Amino acid sequence: MPQPAADIYIGVMSGTSLDNIDVVAVRFTHAGYVESIARHSDPLPHDIKTTVITLSRGHPMSVKALGELDRRLGECYANAINTLLEQAALRPKNVAAVGCHGQTVYHQPSGDYPFTMQLGDANVIAARTGITTVADFRRKDMAYGGQGAPLVPAFHNDYFADSEQATAVVNIGGIANVSMICPDRPLYGFDTGPGNMLMDAWTQRHRHQAYDKDGEWAATSCAYHPLLNRLLSDAYFSRPAPKSTGREYFNLDWLDRQLLAFSLSPDQVQATLLALTAESIALAIRPLERGRVFVCGGGAHNQALMHALQQALPQWSIAQTDDAGISCDDMEAIAFAWLARQTLNHQPGNVPAVTGATQACCLGAIYLPY
Repeated sequence: MPQPAADIYIGVMSGTSLDNIDVVAVRFTHAGYVESIARHSDPLPHDIKTTVITLSRGHPMSVKALGELDRRLGECYANAINTLLEQAALRPKNVAAVGCHGQTVYHQPSGDYPFTMQLGDANVIAARTGITTVADFRRKDMAYGGQGAPLVPAFHNDYFADSEQATAVVNIGGIANVSMICPDRPLYGFDTGPGNMLMDAWTQRHRHQAYDKDGEWAATSCAYHPLLNRLLSDAYFSRPAPKSTGREYFNLDWLDRQLLAFSLSPDQVQATLLALTAESIALAIRPLERGRVFVCGGGAHNQALMHALQQALPQWSIAQTDDAGISCDDMEAIAFAWLARQTLNHQPGNVPAVTGATQACCLGAIYLPY
């Protein structure tokens, strides 16, 4: 009896919010259509989260500790994948590849020696799961002079392109990024700045909670516009694309420096941080008069943030990507499943107009399970 083709791809994502390892199994049945098969999430262990935050803020770490972190993350990813396979009754032989983004521990897209570092040993993933694994997506783009980010616009364009109207796809994770898909101009996109990162860190400092659920705490106060204007005056927001950023730049140290000139209550600061996320996203979209915005990532669940975004972009219709057929929680993982397929098919995954690379190229390294 003939065996079914290996037509399933698994995407793995643990982002800058450092909350979960998201694993999603999908089929790409034809251009612009994704069939979701199964999903699973594991929480990122607290000590790993703490270590990654320490690394991203430039604190030194021994080579031994760095190597152990790389190995441990690989084990975490493999365990999450195997849990999904078991729960969905999927066999490794029916999975064409795993696309694993890895955990970013440092992103430095400029300087004399630009680099980006994502940990999570893909050799371990391939060995533990028995599935070909594609990983290390960002460094090829950087080798060709790009920022290495964002890489999801190519997938967004494949899925959301509309010949009649402009579409903005906004991922609000720890960092927010936007893909601008317009019928009358080339695809472009970039990191807009902090997404949930600063709001989460401020909530953890003052309320000892992981995040501000639904923006409820931020909604108890109003944004303080002198502080908002000061935050938005940071050079990053006016810098032309291509550009990308991370928690190496936007973190509590950065925020504390801005707060020295003010004496505000913690709730005022939280409300202002929410406004900063909404307004920095709106700055990227507002040059176009109208269209539709699809939001994904953890920020899509923050009702206060979604309301602020709609107020900042009154001419645009704003919805979660769920309304277009892809869960807002799965979008990034699915994008890296798609990028793994691009790699196996020897197709480019980056968009030079987005990242600044000198050419389109096939991304990632392929790790065989044998």
